[in-house]
Amino acid sequence: MRKLLIVLLLPLLAACASVERLALPPATPLPGTALTQSAPPPGTQVSHSDWSVFLSRYVAPDVQGVNRVAYSQVTQSDRARLDRYLTDLQAVDSARLTRDQQLAYWINLYNAVTVDVILDNYPVASIRDIREGPLSIGPWNQPLVQVGGETLTLNDIEHRIIRPTYNEPRIHYALNCAAVGCPNLMGRAWEAKTLERDLAAAERAYINDPRGVRFDENGGLILSKIYIWFREDFGPNEQAVLTYIQTAADPELRAKLQEVRRVKAYKYDWTLNDAAAGS
Repeated sequence: MRKLLIVLLLPLLAACASVERLALPPATPLPGTALTQSAPPPGTQVSHSDWSVFLSRYVAPDVQGVNRVAYSQVTQSDRARLDRYLTDLQAVDSARLTRDQQLAYWINLYNAVTVDVILDNYPVASIRDIREGPLSIGPWNQPLVQVGGETLTLNDIEHRIIRPTYNEPRIHYALNCAAVGCPNLMGRAWEAKTLERDLAAAERAYINDPRGVRFDENGGLILSKIYIWFREDFGPNEQAVLTYIQTAADPELRAKLQEVRRVKAYKYDWTLNDAAAGS
C-alpha cells in the first residue's frame, strides 16, 4: 500500500516542481543593452577585495558543511564596506571587461546584493519572506541596482544577463539565494583568474552534497530543485540531467546514479543560511 501511495504521489510532486519552474523568468537577454558586450584581454581589473574581506569575516561552514552567514554580527563599519563595494560595482563599465571578468563581476554583484537585501530586512526566516506585495514571493523583481544606466533586479542579473549570455550551467552553483538548500556562498569573492577552478569545485561540492543529490531510505533519488527549475541549462530532459550530474559525482555516487532511471522528487530548503540558526 505504501509503495502504491508513493507511485501515485510521484506525478503530483513532479507537477509542483514543474509549476515553480514555469513561474521563473526565461533566459532571455535584456533588449537593447550593451551590458554583456565584452572586451578582449587584458580587459579592466575590478577590485573585489572589500567583498572578500566581508565574506572572510562572516561566512563559515556549519557541521553539515553549509556555509552560513553571521548576519547578526555584521558591524556598522563592515556594512558600510559592503555598501561602498556595491556603489563601486555599479560604476563599472562592464563592456570594458573580458568574458571571465564580466562573469565574476555579475556573480559577485548578485551575491553581494542578496546579502545586502537580507541585512536590510534582518531578522527574517527566509528570503522568500521579503515581499513587495501580497503576490510577491521574494525580492527578486525589486529594482535594486543601476549599471550602465540600466536599473536591474536580481532576476535581470540572473535570467536576462548571466544565463543567456554565458551559456554556463555551473553558474547555478555560484549564485547564492541566501537559502540553506542553495549551493554555498563562497567565503571569498569570485575572480576571473580562478573562475574555471572555482566553478568546477563548486559543482563537485554541490553534486556530492545531500542538498544537491541524495537517496532516501527507500533508495529513491532526490535532486535539488535547481535541476528542474533550470533543466534546460543542464540538459534537454531528465535523463540528460542525470548523465550530466554523473560527470562530477564521486565514484560511489556515480555508480548509484547509473542504476537509476527516474527522479523520485525534487526538494529545496528555503530556510535562511543564518549562522545564528545553524549554531
